[in-house]
Amino acid sequence: MPSWATVLIIAIGGAMLVEGAVYALFPGGMKRAMREMMDMPEGQLRIAGLVVAAIGLALIYFLLPRI
Repeated sequence: MPSWATVLIIAIGGAMLVEGAVYALFPGGMKRAMREMMDMPEGQLRIAGLVVAAIGLALIYFLLPRI
């Protein structure tokens, strides 16, 4: 079983891969999304970030033992 540090580095690399691909494939859409995010209240962004982080943590927690 890989160490937590290895899994963390792989997870960060995967996130960078996905985010980079989205910017490369849809630059106009990402600019629009950023403009819309600038108009959103901070509380709403914070809640969305916490929800996404919790989902990511749950995925790692439940799938890591299968590696």
